[in-house]
This record gives sequence, C-alpha cells and structure tokens, in this order.
Amino acid sequence: MSSQRGKRSPLASVGLHATLIGASVIAVFPVLWVFLTSLKPAKYAITTDFFKDTTLDNYRYLVDKTSFFTWFGNSALIAGVTTLLGVFISATTGYAVSRFKFPGMRPLMWTLLITQMFPMAILIVPLYNLMGQLGLLNQPVGLIITYLTIAVPFCAWMMKGFFDGIPVEIDESGRVDGLNPFGTFWRLILPLAKPGLAVTAFYSFITAWGEVAYSSAFMVGDENLTLAGGLQTFVTQYTANWGPMTAASVLIAVPAAVFFLFAQKHLVAGMTAGATKG
Repeated sequence: MSSQRGKRSPLASVGLHATLIGASVIAVFPVLWVFLTSLKPAKYAITTDFFKDTTLDNYRYLVDKTSFFTWFGNSALIAGVTTLLGVFISATTGYAVSRFKFPGMRPLMWTLLITQMFPMAILIVPLYNLMGQLGLLNQPVGLIITYLTIAVPFCAWMMKGFFDGIPVEIDESGRVDGLNPFGTFWRLILPLAKPGLAVTAFYSFITAWGEVAYSSAFMVGDENLTLAGGLQTFVTQYTANWGPMTAASVLIAVPAAVFFLFAQKHLVAGMTAGATKG
C-alpha cells in the first residue's frame, strides 16, 4: 500500500516534467537572448534574426573602442577587496556574537538586522553626502565601504547561525591546548566553516560586482567607472547601442559564473545552516 502511495501517476509525472522544462526555458531564455544578440550586427540588434550574419564585431568594438578593461579592472579591485574584507569581518563578527556574551551584543545584532530593512534608494543621498564629506567620492575605497555596509550585516547573521551549529566543545579543546580565542577561531573553527564562508564570499562578490545604483552615483569619469557604470555609456536619451552592451554583459557574467562554479559545492550547505540555526 505504501509503495503505491509513493508512486507518481503518469499524468502527474508529465505535468512535473513539463513544469520543470518550462521553468528552465524561462530561466535560460534571457541569458541566451543576450548572448545571441551580442553576435548580431547592429542592423539586426532588435530583430529575431539571431543566426544571420553572425559576427564578433561587437566584442572587437568593446575591446578596441571603449575603456572596457579599465572598467573591468576597477570592478575586479573593488569586488576583490569587498569579498576579502566582507568574509573576514562577517566571520569574526558572527563568531563573536555566537560564542561570547558582552555588553551591547543584542543591540549590535538588532542593528545588523535593522540595516537590512532600508531600501537602497533612500540611502543613496545620505551615503553620497557622507562620502563627499570624507573625500571618498570617485574613490574605490568609498564604494568598498558602501558595499560592506550591504554585505556584512546579512553575512554576519548568517555566519552566527553557522557557528551556532559547531559544537562549543571544539573551542574548549582549543583553550585546553593553550590557544587564545582568535587562535581557536582561526585554527579550529574556521576550517569547519567553509560552507558558510563560501556563501559569504559569493554574496559579497556579487554585491560588489553587479551593483549599479551606488557605482553610478559615486563614480564618474571614464577612468573611474566600474562595469555597471560602463554599461550605461551605451545608452543615451534617444538610442541604445545594443551590440556592445550585450557583448559587455556576456563578459561581465563570466567571472560571476566562474566564482559560482568554484563555490557551488559549499553554497547549499552554507545557506541551509545560516538559515536554520538560531
């Protein structure tokens, strides 16, 4: 009787597979459209003639006629530093609030939570004024600090949940062996937290790599733009240069895809631990 209940009817199986195929097509279609558009001449940019006169001219134009590599370097610097600092600050903060009791711990955790409730749009003006007063406009440091304010609160909460799932006895054994709190964290706890660190690194990287609003507001001048700001140079009030813009979009997606491939084996475990441990 139980085996019959576990079996799926042919109609239900067809419906399930049809739904999965439909969802896959919906997910892949926009990416495929952008890629195919990047291979089309300008005269076919907004048509469905994807395989007519296929060319790499859009990529050549992007490399030869724009500052794409400058934008790429700016984004790589900002995203790389944001990722490293985001992982370190989130991990140490999460470990501290998971293992130690200190004055102001609860207000700190509430502050980290409340900062996630503010929409980005209402923060641009005060952050812009603050960065202007500190002389950090048009500076990579300004964007790095801004992105850390986005990534660290969420990741610190997630890392706390992950550290809560690691037995406290491991810390105690480290202290018995003569390790100080940071030594225990660095040598014993951190190696066990790889899934959580992978999620933190991925979230911090994506936050800095693909963000548009802050990078457009805080960085001006062709030599200071990030990739997100550089894409906007292909769009004017009246026209859009779809070929180079889609070519740039394809190249921008490659580092994010590579980062995901390296981190994917840890992502599910890390996200699950951070979401379920209190």
